[in-house]
Amino acid sequence: MNIKDFSLAVLITAIWGLNFSVLKIRLSSLDPFTLAGLRFLLCAFPLVFFIKKPDVSMRYVVAYGLIFGVGLWGMVSLGIHFGVSAGMASLVLQMSAFMTVVLGVILLKDELDRIKILGFIITIIGMGFIASVTDGSVTVFGLILILFGALAMSVTTIIVKISGTKRIFSFIIWSSLFSPIPLFVLAYFIQGQNVFLDFVANIDDKAIFSILFQVYPTTLFGYWVWNSLVDKYQVSRVAPISLLVPIFGLLGSFLIFKEQIGIEKIIAGILIMTGLLMSTFSHKIKKV
Repeated sequence: MNIKDFSLAVLITAIWGLNFSVLKIRLSSLDPFTLAGLRFLLCAFPLVFFIKKPDVSMRYVVAYGLIFGVGLWGMVSLGIHFGVSAGMASLVLQMSAFMTVVLGVILLKDELDRIKILGFIITIIGMGFIASVTDGSVTVFGLILILFGALAMSVTTIIVKISGTKRIFSFIIWSSLFSPIPLFVLAYFIQGQNVFLDFVANIDDKAIFSILFQVYPTTLFGYWVWNSLVDKYQVSRVAPISLLVPIFGLLGSFLIFKEQIGIEKIIAGILIMTGLLMSTFSHKIKKV
């Protein structure tokens, strides 16, 4: 991967990391499924009227929309709602990087060299430091939901790669059509019809900012760029870069919510970044 693409990928991880804190700003008063549903509704409309359909079978578009909207962000929003801090949610979700690499090797015949494997091992050790965190920033049920979201994130990456779409922006917009209704239905079955009335009653400037941040920089711009890189490179080279998300996530959580960054999180961050760099630039390390 060249420096320009790597820098662009890092920018996206910074946006995604900050998004966890932006998301949590309104999850204290807004239903997570309704919030996620509105996010994808605005991703689809009104752009879907002006953007041509993606150049692939609609089964990929539908599958991506359902898994990305409900399986990933529906579960992540619910996990944060049930007690996982913004910083820790961003960290746990990066288990998707390893799941993606495994799926890439199995389904796409991606190759792994020794340096990449060593990088992954170092990063796994970093993720292991999560288990030593006892500051109340993780709940068991919330953790399970975030891990489910991580698996969904891996599956969406593979769907993009297998589909072979070249109209990435169109793919994101059209797939967003299939996310809102299931999310709104889940909100209704869990909390009843009052969930929508309460949602409208609690809309304020912060809620509008949170939703718009998730729609435009996080989803439309972020996943357009990210999925373009997935199409351009092997997933085993792109996926590890997402491990920078928790670094920015923890920083955002510290700045916005004053979440303490203890020694365990610092060590985890150093290990994750070391493993990331080794995995991403293994081809250049071998030449040294």
